[in-house]
Amino acid sequence: MAGCTVLVTADRRSGELAAALERRGAAVRHAPALSMVPHVDDDSLIAATRALVADPPDVVVATTGVGFRAWIEAADAHGLADDLLAVLGRARLVARGPKARGAIQAAGLQADWVAESETSAEVAEVLLSEGVGGQHVAIQHHGAGADGLDVVFEKAGARVSALVVYRWGPPPDPAAVQASVRAAAAGEIDAVAFTSAPGAEAWLRAVEAQRLRDAVVARFADGSMVAAAVGPVTARPLESRGIPTLQPERGRLGALVRSLVGHYEHLESVALATVAGPLVIRARVAVLDSKVLPLSPTGVEVLRLLASAGGDVVPRERVLDVLPGNSRDPHAVEVAVARLREAAGRRDLVKTVVKRGYRLELAHAADGRRL
Repeated sequence: MAGCTVLVTADRRSGELAAALERRGAAVRHAPALSMVPHVDDDSLIAATRALVADPPDVVVATTGVGFRAWIEAADAHGLADDLLAVLGRARLVARGPKARGAIQAAGLQADWVAESETSAEVAEVLLSEGVGGQHVAIQHHGAGADGLDVVFEKAGARVSALVVYRWGPPPDPAAVQASVRAAAAGEIDAVAFTSAPGAEAWLRAVEAQRLRDAVVARFADGSMVAAAVGPVTARPLESRGIPTLQPERGRLGALVRSLVGHYEHLESVALATVAGPLVIRARVAVLDSKVLPLSPTGVEVLRLLASAGGDVVPRERVLDVLPGNSRDPHAVEVAVARLREAAGRRDLVKTVVKRGYRLELAHAADGRRL
């Protein structure tokens, strides 16, 4: 991912995600669209946990991995962890997706059933089909609040205990979110990573608040910027707006990173074949033969223009159009091209076509066809 700029919109586990991306060569910008507010000291959570220990549930639904972990940690902080784990161990444990299952396993327990779609609708469908009448069902809610399970199970005759372990709060740095939106619209971002549906929705609302929806959606649509979502639930706010998403087969941060790496490895495999090696133009940098070129933003735009021509001649006037300022001096073009050749370390990368302009020198296949 050399040369890629990835925007991380998550608050929770953002350091872990950023470190994994940076190890693979990406530059990371961090602009959490929401903050996660834990309820470790929330009296209502501890009171609900004590009540659950005293009146054990038949079924426990874990809706999020981070929420289930935080619940165990909160219980531990108040000396209730052993009692809570004993109660959970005797109940039927239902996980709303792989991340919740992972948190259950990390607590030394085993999920009895997992909703692979990561949706509350699948949880409701399965439990209702089995019957919950007369049962005590405990639900650990995610930070977005109630998801309808309480009402559905109560109508089916269950006694429901709800536990909200964390909630979503405002972004820790609203200015950073606004700046990230402008950067995405301006073409400074290669990929945006989303790890929760509320976070994705909040970032998109920030896009819309600045009236940049069309510009941002267009960049996602043409592939110049990638929307990477950790799973189908996270992807829904994006896809509802017509934004295509890159998703891993499994809902894990590591799998999300691997999906991004695989995406850019594929782009490398179909990179423009030049005499100096494969060329890929990122949002803000150019990568030639797996090396990031030391180019200014202007140099990147000149190279992008030449690359877009696919080896055809680009007139000097068009090169002048991407240079800063209003000068129409042909000497400015000569200077820009000279700097581009110097940065590439190959003077033959950009050919001068007398009285016409410049072209990128592409490699040729053995049969004489241009790659």
